[in-house]
Amino acid sequence: MSMPAPPRLLDLAGQSLLRDQASAIAALEVLPMELFPPLFTAAFAGRHSETLKAMVQAWPFPCLPLGALMKEQQPHQETFQAALDGLDVLLAQEVRPSRWKLQVLDLRKNAHQDFWTVWSGTRASMYSLLEPEVAQPTRKKQKVDGCRPRPKPPLAPVEVLIDLCLKESTPDESVAYLIQKVKQRKGLLHLCCKKLKIFLDSIQDLEVNCTWKLSTLGKFAPHLGQMANLRRLLLSHIHMSSHSTPAKEEQCISQFTAQFLRLHHLEELYLDSISFLEDRLDQVLRCLKTPLETLSITNCLLSESDLTHLSQHLNVSQLKDLGLSGVSLTNMSPEPLQVLIERASATLQDLDLDECGIMDSQFTDILPALGRCSQLTTFSFCGNPISMAVLENLLRHTIGLSNLSHVLYPAPLESYEDVRGTLHLGRLAQLHARLKQMLQELGRPGMVWFSANPSQKPQFEKISLMRAGEGKVIQGGGDVDLGLNRIFGEMHLIVLEI
Repeated sequence: MSMPAPPRLLDLAGQSLLRDQASAIAALEVLPMELFPPLFTAAFAGRHSETLKAMVQAWPFPCLPLGALMKEQQPHQETFQAALDGLDVLLAQEVRPSRWKLQVLDLRKNAHQDFWTVWSGTRASMYSLLEPEVAQPTRKKQKVDGCRPRPKPPLAPVEVLIDLCLKESTPDESVAYLIQKVKQRKGLLHLCCKKLKIFLDSIQDLEVNCTWKLSTLGKFAPHLGQMANLRRLLLSHIHMSSHSTPAKEEQCISQFTAQFLRLHHLEELYLDSISFLEDRLDQVLRCLKTPLETLSITNCLLSESDLTHLSQHLNVSQLKDLGLSGVSLTNMSPEPLQVLIERASATLQDLDLDECGIMDSQFTDILPALGRCSQLTTFSFCGNPISMAVLENLLRHTIGLSNLSHVLYPAPLESYEDVRGTLHLGRLAQLHARLKQMLQELGRPGMVWFSANPSQKPQFEKISLMRAGEGKVIQGGGDVDLGLNRIFGEMHLIVLEI
């Protein structure tokens, strides 16, 4: 029977030193650099948190390959946090310890794997990154009269190298703690992900908020199809290339729309500034396998047949949020929009028809459908040329909707002085007063109605808020950036900037 090898003197010395925390920390000032790796390994394995913190601050190598050590020892969360805390304390100091040379904290588990078993004297050469700087002979500085001391150079940031794997599970506690430290030491701690692995089937919320050519979307399409658990998709600014052939365009569009067949959990779909939708909306809709709760199609060209297909599609019957902002409906029959609203009337909560160019006659035709939206809470239709008579008619049709609390409407046509869109504030005030009076007479003083000037950048000329039980008009004006966040906050509206 073979006898186990006796412990080395080096191991025994390290164990003895770690039993006395104060002595171990004090010894770091004079500890030979070749003893740092074995002592750090022992402190890490024995969960000596305070000693670890001090060793990080006195680390004599440019790189601390902590990931390789974590791979070997499966560390306790407390020891990992102690190492980060040591780095955090170091970065908070204006004057760093004289022995400190740390430039890189390497958390990659497959990098520098033999560092912890190699130190001075056992291998002819080390990684250049891990070599301490060669000591230079000290030169006595000559004192020059009239010279001012040079300003201190800015402290160099420390890089943290990490490989990330994102999948559906509880967020990694170590990564979360690391990101917290990076945020706290902004500019002094650089997080560098060298390898990123994503399990696409774990993604639930995806925003593609950039300018893509249709060909790029076609290349991305197969990856979208792998996101089987996707619940929310926002796609913005996809444009057609002038150099692409019709056949190539159709191929890319078919590649993209076919992926919806695999998205069995999709609930929210946002399409903004998508150039290929005209006469193709049905191609997208018929690939959807589950009813949507949110459908937002904004700043897109649609044909009347597109709107007809949308109104007849099964996936709109359970809509809670419907947005068609920036979709021109001026030259369309109101019937498809009327049918669409009627089909969603049992569930629809938020309706956005801003900047659709809806005229009085079209708006009048959809009023009966709006009056049946029993769950409607918010209705916005700014930027449409609507008269005061139609607004009054809207108020009468919707007064019985008990959940409707916020209506954002355009300044009536009668409030303009000329065709250039100059508002007459006196007329506008009179029209607001008329709406206020109607709300009080019909028993809904708590319903909030407010108006915006239809322009590229909304300028709120006058806002009227009728508060419950008061019927009091609060008037205000100014640029939307100055007060809109406060107003929307009070009214619990969600503004999506795409």
